[in-house]
Amino acid sequence: MSNVWPNSATRGTDGALCIAGVDVRDAAAQHGTPLFIFDEADVRARAREYRDAAERVGARKVYYAAKAFLSTAVARWVYEEGLGIDVASGGELAVALRAGIPGTDLLLHGNNKSMIEIEAALEAGVARIVVDSFEEIVRVADAAMRAGIVQPVLVRLTIGVEAHTHEFIATAHEDQKFGFSVASGAADEAIRRIVKLPSLEFRGLHSHIGSQIFDTDGFEEAAVRIVTFIDHLRTDQEVDVTELDLGGGMGIAYLPTDEPLSIDDLASHVALIVARECQSLGLAMPALAFEPGRAIVGPAGITVYEVGTVKPVELDDVVRTYVSVDGGMSDNIRTALYDAQYTIELASRTSNAELMLVRVVGKHCESGDIVVRDAYLPSDLVPGDLLAVAATGAYCRSMASNYNYLPKPAVVGVCDGNTSVVLRRETLDDLLALDPGA
Repeated sequence: MSNVWPNSATRGTDGALCIAGVDVRDAAAQHGTPLFIFDEADVRARAREYRDAAERVGARKVYYAAKAFLSTAVARWVYEEGLGIDVASGGELAVALRAGIPGTDLLLHGNNKSMIEIEAALEAGVARIVVDSFEEIVRVADAAMRAGIVQPVLVRLTIGVEAHTHEFIATAHEDQKFGFSVASGAADEAIRRIVKLPSLEFRGLHSHIGSQIFDTDGFEEAAVRIVTFIDHLRTDQEVDVTELDLGGGMGIAYLPTDEPLSIDDLASHVALIVARECQSLGLAMPALAFEPGRAIVGPAGITVYEVGTVKPVELDDVVRTYVSVDGGMSDNIRTALYDAQYTIELASRTSNAELMLVRVVGKHCESGDIVVRDAYLPSDLVPGDLLAVAATGAYCRSMASNYNYLPKPAVVGVCDGNTSVVLRRETLDDLLALDPGA
C-alpha cells in the first residue's frame, strides 16, 4: 500500500484492510466505530529511528511531543524505545507519570503554566521546564525556592522564521503567543533575569518553528539565527548556552504525493548547520535536542468509520455524492481547522465499480463537518461499508470533542495479529456523569 498507511497495512484475500495482521472488520465489530487503530510496531520503529538519528549526530535527547497523542500505552512504547516525553499541561504530565516515566526523562512546555502545574512538575523532578514569559520566570523561581531545589530551565525563543506551513501551526514568527522575541530584546532580558535567580539554572534555548514542514530551509534559517543569538549572549552577558532544543515540526505524508523529509536527513543537516555556525564564531557546540510528535504517531494511526448515508447532489456540471459516516469533526477537527487533506479508502472489501466523486462528511450539525473534502470511492458504496482514513495518529483523538454529545472513539493498538485497548470508547453514561442534574 502507499506511503500514507502504517508499515504493516495489507489487503486480505477478500480485499479487507488489515493492520499488523488484524482485519479492520474484526476490530470494528469488537470495538465499534469510529475507531482509531495504531500499529504499535510502527510507532516503536519511528521512535527508534529518531533515537538512532539523534545518537548519530551526538544529540543529547529526543522527547516525544505528547500533544500529538498520549496515553499510558503510547508513553511506554516510546519510552521503551529510548525517548523522553515533552508534556504541555498538568494532564499530560499526569499521564506520563502514570505510565511510569521518570521525571528525569520529561520536559514541560506551555505558554501559560499554572502554579499547580509548575509545582507538580517540580515534585516529579522534571528535567527541564521551558519558560515562556516573564511571569512564568517568577512562578518557576518561586516554586523552586519553596521546594528547596534549583530547577534547570530553557528559554523559548521567537526568532522571526516563517515556516512553510499553515498559519495556525507556524510558531516562530513574531506575532504569536509563544516565547520571547529575539528582535525586541525580550529574550535578552529573560535570560538576564534567570541567571540572577538562585533557584533557577539557565541551561539553554528552545525554538520551534512550526509543524508539518517538508523542507529544511526553515530549520536552517532558525539554526543560523539562534547561533548568532548565542554568540550575542556570550559577548553581551558572558552567558554560555550549553543546550539547544530545536523542537519538532517534521511533516508526514497525508497524500501519496507528499514527500516528507527523512529523519536522518533532517537531523544530520540541522546538526551540520549548527556545528558550522558555532565553529565560525568560535563557540562550543551546544547539546542538541529534538521533539518529534506527529512524525512518530501520525503515520502509524488510522481511523475506521461506518458509512451511514450515501446522497448524490447534482451540481452544474457534475454529481457530487455526500457520504456520511458515524463520526466527523468531533474525532478529526483538522479538516475544519486547517483545511487538512487525507487519503481515504474502502476498507471492508474491494470493488471493481466505477469511481465516483465524493465528499466524506460527519454526522454533526455543521456544514463544515467534513472528513475528506474530495475523494474518489467506488460507486457501489452502501450503508454499512467501512471506510479507513490514513495518517490520523496525530492531532485527531488528542483534539477530539464531545460536540453533539458524541462519545469519543476507542483507540486500539494492534501488533502481531493481536488487539489491545489503548483508550476505551466513551459511553453516554460517561458524559452524563459530568452533569449533576442528570
